[in-house]
Amino acid sequence: MPKLSLVVPVYKVQGYLPECLDSILGQDCTDFEIIAVDDCSPDGSGAILDEYAKRDDRIHVIHLTENVGLGLARNAGLEKATGDYVLFLDSDDTLSDGALSAIRDRIEATGDPEILIFDYARTYWDGRVRPNLRADLLGEEGPDTFSLAERPQLLDLLQIVWNKAYRRDFVTRTGLTFPPGYYEDAPWTFCSLISTERIAVLDRVCVYYRQRREGGNILKTVSRKHFDVFDQYQRVFDYLDAHEELAKWRAPLFRKMVDHYLTVLERPGRLPQDARAEFFHRASADYRARVPKGFTRPGGGRGHKYAMLERDAYATMMSALAAVKLRQRVRTGTRTALNRSKRGAMGAFYQSQLRLPLDDNLVLFSAYWNRSVSCNPAAIDAELARLAPHMRRVWAVRADNAGGVPKGVNVVRVGSRDYWAAVARAKYLVNNVNFADSVVKRAGQIHVQTHHGTPLKTMGLDQQKYPASTDMDFEKLLERCDRWDYSISANQFSTVIWERVYPCSYTTLETGYPRNDVLVNAGAEEVRAARAALGLADGAKAFLYMPTHREYQPGFTPPLDLGRFARELGPDATLLVRGHYFYGNSPHVDELRRTGRVVDVSGHARVEELYLAADALITDYSSAMFDYAVLDRPIISYVPDWDVYSAVRGTYFDLLQEPPGAVATTQAELLKLLSSGAYDSPKTAKRRDTFRRRFCEFDDGHAAERVVRRVFLGEESLPPIVPFDERHHAPTPAQALELVERA
Repeated sequence: MPKLSLVVPVYKVQGYLPECLDSILGQDCTDFEIIAVDDCSPDGSGAILDEYAKRDDRIHVIHLTENVGLGLARNAGLEKATGDYVLFLDSDDTLSDGALSAIRDRIEATGDPEILIFDYARTYWDGRVRPNLRADLLGEEGPDTFSLAERPQLLDLLQIVWNKAYRRDFVTRTGLTFPPGYYEDAPWTFCSLISTERIAVLDRVCVYYRQRREGGNILKTVSRKHFDVFDQYQRVFDYLDAHEELAKWRAPLFRKMVDHYLTVLERPGRLPQDARAEFFHRASADYRARVPKGFTRPGGGRGHKYAMLERDAYATMMSALAAVKLRQRVRTGTRTALNRSKRGAMGAFYQSQLRLPLDDNLVLFSAYWNRSVSCNPAAIDAELARLAPHMRRVWAVRADNAGGVPKGVNVVRVGSRDYWAAVARAKYLVNNVNFADSVVKRAGQIHVQTHHGTPLKTMGLDQQKYPASTDMDFEKLLERCDRWDYSISANQFSTVIWERVYPCSYTTLETGYPRNDVLVNAGAEEVRAARAALGLADGAKAFLYMPTHREYQPGFTPPLDLGRFARELGPDATLLVRGHYFYGNSPHVDELRRTGRVVDVSGHARVEELYLAADALITDYSSAMFDYAVLDRPIISYVPDWDVYSAVRGTYFDLLQEPPGAVATTQAELLKLLSSGAYDSPKTAKRRDTFRRRFCEFDDGHAAERVVRRVFLGEESLPPIVPFDERHHAPTPAQALELVERA
């Protein structure tokens, strides 16, 4: 049996769960088991648990058939625990390095106490770590073990269950279980502490307590569920009634109860406004029913609040709280004035448009910082025209890019009066990046964030770990992301990352990427047309080369000798070169275009047509690999600077170990792969299949339809994802030629 059992209840934490599990599995102490309880989570958390359990037999997963809440989920895990000690870890929190070794060693050094209390620290989205303000209570001087009576000040620690290790036979002997409802930690924590005679402490941060920016915290949820606190303290005092030997703890626990009630009452964002009076009166009734004989109220302002509860003086209490709020408003006055000034800078015309009603049939699209009509927004635009032709579709495009807009597309030039009118009045805003900071998200507007690729490189808040790659203002970034209503995802891998690195209150739509629909649905004629548009002859082998942007390079200099490529592969091979959109047209490539064997397609409007035309893709770290994989054609990863790129930018997986096909780290290796045909072999096909199943999870050709039906038509029942093995994709160029000739 293991020394330690960690019970991890899981519900809607797919963005944080891998980090939690990794923090446990990465411990140098290995004498543990994890009892992970999937509390009927509606997201991908259950699948993540199963995947981890396949890789590590120390993980035991329980899938509950209905959502029971945190307390009862812990009970389900507790029943399966076999370790000498039980620890509880919330699934969005993490263990510090070496935490389990420190806990095990302290348990052994103190002679197996019934409860070991250890320290924690709060972590924030911006990287801040705030220590426990009462860490001083965990000093290890004095006896190794003691009772609560010897150190009653431990009651002043935040009363949570996950900063303690409990000897399992002690839990069994006392019959401790978690109750349902909010504040379920209170009965367990108080009743366990007053029941034990042997407590030890560990003055070391073992848990990082994540302070989530959005969601996941009942303390920030306005609900009548906060009335559960009364039931929890009823359980505490029922326990005292059943154990006369513990009567000395009535006064301390009465004080903890009153402080807790006042906290719920005073903190904004907990009680509905129309429930505050009812809550106060119930708290007052508990006060009078449970006040110990001879109880002395604390001094100062806190004591006045105790007195108001005792007298059931709700009006007096509300007047006092109103005075506090007034002082807070005065302090924030400067900030409000600054915000008004900022809004004024947006322009009087925009302000006037913001006061007009929203146009329910107007949709404003943008892509790549208003550079083009492309990507996922363009695919949604086309499907919207088919399914909802009554809606007016407008694109925001920069003046210097207006010349490349396809005919028939309605355009507003960024910065013009028409642009500001559209931004202000469109019911729907669709973009694959963020709109400018100056754009105000109005009540009733719906913002669809489509993204523009599956991430290999770190994104969002994860970029804080790689400061050399960005000078981003992350607070501003999250303010922009706060405008999202929907986030489009092509695979669960992306979903998990987006929800963690953009921690805002949006709904994830796992629809697949709309721009990839054509890669599934295109036929032989579309493939032939794409090749003809590029001047590719029948039978010619076309390699699409798409290197990505590198923050540490000022311009686009391909790490490939294009002239040598043309010479060594012979006249039947053509290289299509597409620089990252940050670079635009490249003078370096222009010099080689004249050979006719190298074609610069950097300015081509639709990358999807390039995918259809190419026999194979050569790329490095570009998200193109994830899209092109839909076609099930060869992909070659040419990564001569993997060590530098992964160190500077950071990546979510090791491309050398999990590639979509063949890998080359030098130009000689690449040319050998291409000239020998080894880039397309049973081995590379197997790699590609694994890659496709992971990253093309939802790309079945119906992504745009799902988005339009859900967002614009309000339909809840969407076309189901086609099972992976039942999908088709566009024919290869060779297959397309054969099909046309047969016809």
